[in-house]
Amino acid sequence: MSILEESFSTIHKRLENKEITVSELVDASFKRINEVDDKVKAFLTLNEEEARSHAKNLDEALEKEGVNGALFGIPAGIKDNITTKGVRTTCASKILANFEPVHDATVIEGLNKANSVQIGKLNMDEFAMGSSNENSGFFVTRNPWNTDYVPGGSSGGSAAAVAAGEVPFTLGSDTGGSIREPAAYCGVVGLKPTYGRVSRYGLVAFASSLDQIGPITRTVEDNALVLQQIAGHSNMDSTSADIPVPDFLSMITGEIKGKRIGVPKEYLSEGVEQGVKDRVLEALKVLEDLGASWEEVSLPHSKYAVSCYYLLASSEASANLARFDGVRYGVRSDNANDLLEMYQRSRDEGFGDEVKRRIMLGTFALSSGYYDAYYKKAQKVRTLIKRDFEEVLQNYDVIVGPTSPTTAFKIGEQVDDPLTMYANDVMTIPINLAGVPAISVPCGFSQGMPVGLQIIGKPFEEGEVYRMAHAYEQATEYYKEKPEL
Repeated sequence: MSILEESFSTIHKRLENKEITVSELVDASFKRINEVDDKVKAFLTLNEEEARSHAKNLDEALEKEGVNGALFGIPAGIKDNITTKGVRTTCASKILANFEPVHDATVIEGLNKANSVQIGKLNMDEFAMGSSNENSGFFVTRNPWNTDYVPGGSSGGSAAAVAAGEVPFTLGSDTGGSIREPAAYCGVVGLKPTYGRVSRYGLVAFASSLDQIGPITRTVEDNALVLQQIAGHSNMDSTSADIPVPDFLSMITGEIKGKRIGVPKEYLSEGVEQGVKDRVLEALKVLEDLGASWEEVSLPHSKYAVSCYYLLASSEASANLARFDGVRYGVRSDNANDLLEMYQRSRDEGFGDEVKRRIMLGTFALSSGYYDAYYKKAQKVRTLIKRDFEEVLQNYDVIVGPTSPTTAFKIGEQVDDPLTMYANDVMTIPINLAGVPAISVPCGFSQGMPVGLQIIGKPFEEGEVYRMAHAYEQATEYYKEKPEL
C-alpha cells in the first residue's frame, strides 16, 4: 500500500517515529501524479514549488515539536472553485483562465492552521455546473476505475484524485450532489455538510442558497478529521451558522444498536439500476446485523426536486455570474469595439455551453411576468421538500438510500442530453434543497463500477451520519478496494 493510501492516524504515527518525512509524503504525491494523471486528468494546476517549501518547513517543525496539527503534513487537493491566495483559481472556465486570488477561502485557512500541504487545484465542471466533469472548459477528467467512464461531477477531479491515490484527501463543493455523486462513482467517501456548517467565504458562488464545501477521503474517520478543521462560524459569511462544532471523532463508536433508519420508497423505485438496488439492500442487511432497524418511508415531494432545483439554482447562477464581465478580473475579449460588445464577447467567449444554458434559464425564470409562475413556485416546492425530511427525521435517526440511481456512465454517452444528465442527481438534489447533511460511502460494485450508499441526517448532526457510515464501513471492506491504473 502506498503511504498516501494509509489513514491519517497511521501517517502521523510514522511521522512521529521518524519513519517518513513530510517532504517524502509530498514527493510521493507528485510522483503518483506524474505516473497516472495523464490518464486521469484530475489536476488543473500544480502548486509544486510552494508545496515542497511548506513540506520542508513542516519537517523542521517536526524535529522540534513533533506532529502539530490534525492534518499535519497530509497532502491535499483543492477543487478549483475555492480561492487560494496566489494560486490560479479558474472554476474550470476560460473566463477565469488567468485569475489569481488575493485571499484564501475560510476553509483554506482551516487547512493551513491544521498544517496540511496543498498540492494543487482540481478539475471540475465549469462553475460547478454538471454531473459528469465533461463541462470543464479545459479537459475531461476520467474515472480511475475505467478511464472510458466519467468520474461524476462537478467535483469529479476531487473524487478521481483520491481514488487514483494522488492525494489522501480533497475538498469539493456540493450544490446538488457534486461531492456525493462523484464519490459514489469513484468508490470513495464524500460528505455534504449541513448548510451553514462550513463557511462559503472564498467559494466562487454558483447557487448561494445551496452550495456547501465538504471533504472527500478514503475513509469515514479521515473525512471526519477534515470536516473538524474546516467547520465553524465565519464573520466573513453571513450564511455560516454560529453554533458549536462537536468532536466528530468521539461519535464514531461503531455502536449503532437501536438506531432507526428510514428508507424512502422513492429512492428504490423505477429508474434505479438493479445492481445499485441490490447493493443498497445488502448494505441495509449489514446495518440490521449491527443492531439497527429500518422501515420504508416516503418523501413524496422528492419527485419535484429536479425541476425545482434547476429553476432555483439557475436563477441564483444568473445573478451570481453577472459579475464575470471582463472588466474587473478574468479574461477580456480582444474583439470588441465598444463597452457593450466587450461585455457580450467576453461572456460569449469565456462561458461554455452549459453555463450559458443555465444563465439563460435562470434569467427567464426571474424575468417580469414569469417570476411568480416559476421562481416563486419553486421556492414553495422547496419548502414542501424540506418539510418531508423534517417529518421523517422526527421518527428516524437517519435516512438511507442509493447516492445515484446508476453507476458511472461512459464519457460522451449523455453529454448531448441535458435532461437525462440532470436526472442523475435525483437522489442527491433533495438533500441540498432541505439543507441537511449527507454522506456517500462505497457499498460494492455493479457491472464492475463502484456503487455509493447515501446516509442522510438531521441538520447539524453530521456526527450521527458519521457514526452510521463508519459502522457500515468497518463491517465491510469495500473502502479498501482501489482501482488499478
